Amino acid sequence: MTWVLVSLLGLLAGVISGLFGVGGAVVIIPGLVLIAKLPQHTAHGTSLAALLLPVGLLGVLEYSKRQQVHWAYAGVVAVGLLIGAYFGARLAGSISDVTLRKAFGGFLLLISAKLLLS
Repeated sequence: MTWVLVSLLGLLAGVISGLFGVGGAVVIIPGLVLIAKLPQHTAHGTSLAALLLPVGLLGVLEYSKRQQVHWAYAGVVAVGLLIGAYFGARLAGSISDVTLRKAFGGFLLLISAKLLLS
């Protein structure tokens, strides 16, 4: 049953990624922790591994067809992602699962409040 739920989680995250332009981690990470009972760090690593190809490739192809990709900005952001993901992963490895879970939840609340109140 867990495999079915994790498969549905991937489908939901894909729809949300395409709809809102997010990487899907806002759905995948809590889902892997709550449904699959993965430790927080493992959920983060699994999410990154799952998002590498499918979201980037298929999502960008669809937006690109409509000329809705600013390639120069995408390149600059990609360099930042490359460097930032390395240091973020190193930092995450130095803190506990509980602290990482709370920080992730706080991040989601902060972004939600900003979007809802602006």
